[in-house]
Amino acid sequence: MTASRVLVLNSGSSSLKYQLLDMADGSRPAAGLVERIGEESSRLVHEPAGGAKREQLGPIADHDAALKAVAAELAADGMGLDSPELAAVGHRVVHGGTRFTRPTVIDDEVLAEIRALVPLAPLHNPANITGIEVARALRADLPQVAVFDTAFHATIPDYAAQYAIDAETAARYAIRRYGFHGTSHAYVSRAAAGLLDKAPEDVNVIVLHLGNGASASAVRGGVCVDTSMGLTPLEGLVMGTRSGDLDPAVVFHLARVGGMSVDEIDSLLNKKSGLLGLCGDNDMREVLRRAGKGDEAARNAFATYVHRLKKYIGAYAAVLGRVDAVVFTAGVGENAAAVREAAVAGLEELGLALDLEANAERSSRPRLISAEYARVAVAVIPTDEELEIATQAYELVTQ
Repeated sequence: MTASRVLVLNSGSSSLKYQLLDMADGSRPAAGLVERIGEESSRLVHEPAGGAKREQLGPIADHDAALKAVAAELAADGMGLDSPELAAVGHRVVHGGTRFTRPTVIDDEVLAEIRALVPLAPLHNPANITGIEVARALRADLPQVAVFDTAFHATIPDYAAQYAIDAETAARYAIRRYGFHGTSHAYVSRAAAGLLDKAPEDVNVIVLHLGNGASASAVRGGVCVDTSMGLTPLEGLVMGTRSGDLDPAVVFHLARVGGMSVDEIDSLLNKKSGLLGLCGDNDMREVLRRAGKGDEAARNAFATYVHRLKKYIGAYAAVLGRVDAVVFTAGVGENAAAVREAAVAGLEELGLALDLEANAERSSRPRLISAEYARVAVAVIPTDEELEIATQAYELVTQ
């Protein structure tokens, strides 16, 4: 029996998302989520393809127990971790630093290096490491592959990646632009070329990944040349709870004048800012609902969100020189027609214009929403980070 399946794991601090993908036929035999790990109210939702969704409620003590519970659900459908059809486990790892610029088979040395990168991603890499350790313990013989959020952006030239600070200090503390959401940007930029019936190397694309976290990228001929997130996922666009770009002196001001500690400022900018900070809601659906009823705070938050989007579209048009497509993806990008309309409005001189009827259409398929006369295509492409991780992992282990 050919081993053609990849189990993709996305391990968070208190959650574990998973998908089982079959690379031979493109099917997804199973998917699910374990949430609130470590709490009395833990919940596991398992969805086998073609079968009824199953839900398990009750305490799940840790990630070890969570993955064992997932393995049991998969085994109940004849797809357990001991299956000979399983070729690899693909792990999402948020930060690869400058060391990891492509998918990598995990061994003890690789795991130690991922652990050494924890200071660059203290909220994410530890959880990713936990998922890796648990999976390796359950199937020590199975290839475990790390696919890094930062890897797609490793091609950004030094002049775009470096910050204009003392070079020695930057080198000592590994301070540079890394970028995130790389698997999404890789998948969507390639899919955009396909939608235009062109090869990726012949297309320049601006990708707007708009979810609770949001990032933009400039992709020239399939290669990322700039992205909005930086050393951490805090920089760039206005997000659900993150501020995005701001004057660094705001931090000094809050410390000196506001008496806030580093941890308090960190929490403010990452967890209490963005849409949430501006209007009290981080869900774009609620922001739009309130704005539609005339709520001034929500209208102001939406205007700030869109203004930042326009700035990055314009900036990346300048970076690329020629733009073939602007693509919206992720939860907000795929579903919020009002965001797409507002972001493109007024950019006719850049060759952008929407077909408003196509933009308003609700669909889960990749599609063009630009006006026929527009010089630059505008598209909505649902992202598929799990497929990208599975594809990269499978290609690596079958080489």
